[in-house]
Amino acid sequence: MTNLRHRILLHAYVTEKSMDEMERQNKLEFVVDHRATRAEIKSAVEATYSCKVAKVNIKIVRSGKIATVRFTPDFSAEDIGSRAGVF
Repeated sequence: MTNLRHRILLHAYVTEKSMDEMERQNKLEFVVDHRATRAEIKSAVEATYSCKVAKVNIKIVRSGKIATVRFTPDFSAEDIGSRAGVF
């Protein structure tokens, strides 16, 4: 599972909109492997950052697949973002 989760989550996706979502809606965005499913992304984020994920939304753009991950209220997206290298 260790190698698998690092192949699913490629890196954090940082834009002004994603920073606003992080502050207001407790969400983070990640660029993920184009073959990854919602369940795989959820388990990879939970295992990597030791948190609970409430919901995963996926959008496909020209550059690849971007997953928007909403965390449960117990966990702060800003804290997880700092561990993910957003700041």
